[in-house]
Amino acid sequence: MAEENDNSQEKTEEPTPRRLEKAREDGQTARSRELATMAVLLAGAGGLLVFGASLGAALEGIMRDAFVIERSAIFDTRHMSVQLILAAKEAAWALSPILVMLLIAAVVGSIGIGGMLFSAKAIAPKANRMDPIKGLGRMFSMRSLIELVKAIAKVGLVMSVAILILNLRTEDLLSIAEEPAIPAMEHVLWTLGWSFFFLSCATILIAMIDVPFQIYDHQKKLRMTKQEVKDEFKDTEGKPEVKGRIRQLQREMAQRRMMQDVPTADVVITNPTHYAVALKYDQGSMGAPVLVAKGADEVAFKIMEIAREHKVEVLRTPPLTRAVYHNTELGQEIPDGLYMAIAQVLAYVFQLRQFRKGRGEKPGMPDFPIPPEMRRDI
Repeated sequence: MAEENDNSQEKTEEPTPRRLEKAREDGQTARSRELATMAVLLAGAGGLLVFGASLGAALEGIMRDAFVIERSAIFDTRHMSVQLILAAKEAAWALSPILVMLLIAAVVGSIGIGGMLFSAKAIAPKANRMDPIKGLGRMFSMRSLIELVKAIAKVGLVMSVAILILNLRTEDLLSIAEEPAIPAMEHVLWTLGWSFFFLSCATILIAMIDVPFQIYDHQKKLRMTKQEVKDEFKDTEGKPEVKGRIRQLQREMAQRRMMQDVPTADVVITNPTHYAVALKYDQGSMGAPVLVAKGADEVAFKIMEIAREHKVEVLRTPPLTRAVYHNTELGQEIPDGLYMAIAQVLAYVFQLRQFRKGRGEKPGMPDFPIPPEMRRDI
C-alpha cells in the first residue's frame, strides 16, 4: 500500500543535488542534438569560406599532377599506387584545417549543455531496451510526437530560408552564364559557400528553441515526490532516531571527558541544589582561570562527588556559581567581569589550605563581587 501511495504522488519537487549527481553517474544529462548540428554546420560553412581558396588550389594541383604522366612512369607498375598515396596525403593536408574545425565543433556542440560526461552505465546493455513492446511504446509516445513536430518544423524552416536565399540570389546566379569559365566557376563556388553559410544560420534559431526545452525536459524527468525527498534526506542525513542516539552518545563521551578533568581542578563552586562548576588556574600557562567542568542537577552532584573523592575544595557560592555557569563555556576562560570574584575564591582556597596545615588563622568567606549584567537569579 505504501508503494501505491508513493506512485500516486505527483512529482512536484525540484531534483535535489544528490538526485542530479546520481543521474550524471547513470549517464543522464541534458543534451541537444540541434546544438551539435548547428555547431558542425556553422563550422563547416565557415571553414569552407576561410580555407576554400587554399583547398581549391590544392585540389587543382592534385588533378593537374594526376593527368600528367611522364613516359618513364608508363612502364612503372608502382607509379599509380605511389601517385594515389601522394594525392591522398595532399588532400588530407588541405582538408585538415576544416576537419579540425569540424571535430572541435562536434565536441563543443555535444558538451555545450550537460558538460563532459563519461559513464559506463550509459553504454551498458539493458534488457528493457531490447523489449519490442516497450520499443513500440517509445515509438508512439508523446516524446516521439514532439520529435516528429520538431523535425517537420526544422525542414520547413530550412526550406523557407533556402527559398529566400534563392530568391535573393536569382539575378546573381543568372549573370554567371555570361562570365568566362574560370571566373564563373569561382563565382559559383563563392555563391554556394555563402548560401550554405546563411542556410546553416537557420539552425541557430532551432538550437535556441531546443536547448531550453532539453534543459526543462531533463529537469522535469528528474523531479521527485515529497516522499522521495524525505527518503533521500533520511538516507543522506540519517534517520532522526539514529541522529538522536548519536548526539546522546556524543554528550555521554563529552561528560566522561569532563569528569576526568574534575580531579585536576583547583576548586569547585556550587549552588548545591542546581549547579556546579570546576575551575582550574595555572599561572604559568593560563592567562585566566579556565572552566574545566560544569553541570546542572545530576551532573552537578556527580561533579561534587568526584571533587570530594579527590580532595578538591568545594565551596558553596550560589550567586557566583550561577554567574560562571551561564556566562562561561566549557574549556573557556572566565569572562573579564568575574576576574575579581574568582581571584578572591582562589585566594580563599589557598588561605583555607594553609589554615588546615596550621599556618594561619581560619579565613572568612568573602563577599564575591558580581557585575549586575552577569547575575542570574535561577
